Parts: sequence; structure tokens; C-alpha cells
Amino acid sequence: MFWVRLQRVLKSGWINFRRNGLVTYAAILVTTITLAMATSIFLFQGVLRHAITEVQDKVDIAVYFTTTAPEEQILELQDTLQKIPEVAYVEYNSADQQVLAFRDRHAGDYLTLQALEELGDNPFGGSIQIKAKDSTQYEAIARVIEGDNDTARQNAPIIERINYSQNKIVIDRLNSLIHNVRTIGAGVTFVLALISVVIVFTTVRLTIYIAKEEIGIMRLVGASPAYVRAPFIVGGLLYGLFAFVIMTAIFLPLTYFLNAQAGTLIGFDLYGYYLSNFLVIGGSVLGIGLGLGALSSYLAVRQYLNV
Repeated sequence: MFWVRLQRVLKSGWINFRRNGLVTYAAILVTTITLAMATSIFLFQGVLRHAITEVQDKVDIAVYFTTTAPEEQILELQDTLQKIPEVAYVEYNSADQQVLAFRDRHAGDYLTLQALEELGDNPFGGSIQIKAKDSTQYEAIARVIEGDNDTARQNAPIIERINYSQNKIVIDRLNSLIHNVRTIGAGVTFVLALISVVIVFTTVRLTIYIAKEEIGIMRLVGASPAYVRAPFIVGGLLYGLFAFVIMTAIFLPLTYFLNAQAGTLIGFDLYGYYLSNFLVIGGSVLGIGLGLGALSSYLAVRQYLNV
């Protein structure tokens, strides 16, 4: 009995879906646009995460020590910083390594290298580079080095300078960009989802109006509200399913084309990212499409049946 009812519900849902013509196409179009925007946001977040990772690799806190700073004290500070939960790693560069790096950077500058030779003594002190696990955590790390605490006070005499203030502008802009993209993306998706709900809601209401005599007969013979509602919810699910198929058929060649044209320029394999994350992206977008269709249909039928 259950399978017979299920077959009837699916058949009725398919019939309702097919016979609405232009209205059905409009509902699928709007839902497709919503799913396309959701997919674009997923892909853009992938590009953004890649760009953020690239920037984060270049952003750090560098602590430069005086030439008289004892190496044992520097290594002790390095060990202290490495134990901070927010710190990914701390790299120590000795004074000798600093000189070698300076020589490499100015390999073709004879006058600079000659001036360095005339100094006699090594003008560089050691340094440490600190990488945070997240860009929002640099300020907390900086407070440990230059704030009002025992670690900062003990090491203040051997620290020549800290470059956090110079990098803080970059770090703050990076964090602001991440926050704004997430907020704007969520807002745009919400607005389009709301429009889709309204369009599909209207479509289902028209479908109900066309089939009002059938619904009346079903109610007279004792059909439950759930049984009356089910075919329309199936129709709503079909809107989401067809929109997802159309959206996927567009985005697969589109991401391939964009990757071929700009993949090398941005240093990101957009097509490869889409394919490798298709189960996550596609599954999420399909869920959004089915959810929008089902919710819109449920609300429309519920209002009509007044249940």
C-alpha cells in the first residue's frame, strides 16, 4: 500500500511539474541563478583561501636583537614563544646567517659589500621570525613580546626592534577582507534564496489554483492534508533538482574555461578545485536547491489548506 501511494504521489508531482509550462521554467531559472550564486561563493572562497594562504606565508612578526644579545637568551625566548598555542613555529637566524643573507641579497652591489668589509665586525644581530596559526592571532603574540609582562621586560634590553607595527596594517586588512567576503557572500545568497522561495511559492500557488478541483475531490474522499501536500512538495524538489543539473552543466565547462584563461595568472587551479571538492560543493548546493523547492511548496500548500 505504501509503495502504491508513493508511486501515485511521484506521478502526480511530475504531472504538476510538467503542465505549468512557462511558470515552471521561471521557477527553475530563478532557482538556478540562486544555486549559481551559491556555487560562485564556494569557488570564490576557495580562491580567497588560496590567496590568504599566500599572503599569510609572507606575513610574520620579526624580532631583531642587538649585536651583544647572548644567543642563549635568544634561544630561551624562542622556546618560550614556541609554547604559545597561537604560534605555528618560530625560526631563529643567527648573526652569521644574517650576514650571509645580506651578502646574497647584494651579490651584485660591489660598493655595499665593500662597505660591509670595511666595518670589520658583524653589524647584524640575530633575529627570530614568528608565524601564527591564524592571521588574527598576531596581536596576541606581539603582546607577549612587547607588552606588560615578565617575558617582555626580561628581553627588552636585547631587542633592537620588532616589525609588528609595520605588518599590522597588512594583517588588519587581510582579516577585514576575510570578514567582508563572508558577510557579503552570505547576504547575497540569502537575498537570492528569498527571491527563489517567493518565485517557487507563487508557482506552487498557481499550480494549486489550476488543480483546485482535484484537491477538492481528494479532500471530499478523505485524503489527508499530508497526502494532498506531497505531490506539490515533489514538484518543488524537482525545481531544485533541475536547477542543480542546469547549474552543474554550466559551471563544469565555465570553470575549465576560466582556469585555462586565468589559472596561471592567479596561481590557482579553479577547475581542479571544483572537481576535487565537487561532493562537498555539489552536495551543499543540491541540498540548498532541494530545500528551497520543498520549503516553498510546503508553505504554499500549507497556506492553501489552512493546516
